Amino acid sequence: MYIAIEGVIGVGKTTLARLLQPSFEAEALLEIFEENPFLSDFYADRARYAFQTQIFFLLSRYHQQNNNVPKILAENKNLIADYTFAKDALFAGINLKGDELDMYHKVHEALGEKIPKPHLLVYLQATTDTLMNRIAFRDRPYERQMERAYINELNMAYEDFFSRPFDHTPILKIETNELDIIHNTEHLKLIENRIREVLNLPPFQPSLPLPDK
Repeated sequence: MYIAIEGVIGVGKTTLARLLQPSFEAEALLEIFEENPFLSDFYADRARYAFQTQIFFLLSRYHQQNNNVPKILAENKNLIADYTFAKDALFAGINLKGDELDMYHKVHEALGEKIPKPHLLVYLQATTDTLMNRIAFRDRPYERQMERAYINELNMAYEDFFSRPFDHTPILKIETNELDIIHNTEHLKLIENRIREVLNLPPFQPSLPLPDK
């Protein structure tokens, strides 16, 4: 079983992956983004550092997934990842233009053919205001210059991207504005139940509702 968790910066992908890992007795594959040497410069000057940042991420994500996902699945182990390889192209579509974007897509398409697809994609949704609050709360140095307009643009791009079929992978959308999976174990159990229900992995309760807004 291979579950990938997706959503905009600050929505809680890594937190959820780590918290679900024991319940599903799964290996965790967490995105490595701190090692990108262009990241801080990118948030300060997106136009100037977009291509370097994007290509570094593309190759880093490819190597991480290609070196780990097939091996873990071949060993019949469960896997939870806090990102998908496909989403890299979503960022490129926002940050790159012209020949740089065309070159990026050619490389991404060639590399993507070698990456296994998840059995389920859990897409975490939140309003832009919620995302900005969570980003400010975790206070990562390289995110302090992050603009609200950029996060809002990403949020709309994610909504558009995951409103369509995703590589023939089932998508479970979960609205997280009112969820607190760190301090409320019931919220975490509700998400786990939804995942088990979609994948038909007992035990689960049919159609257990998530909290209302």
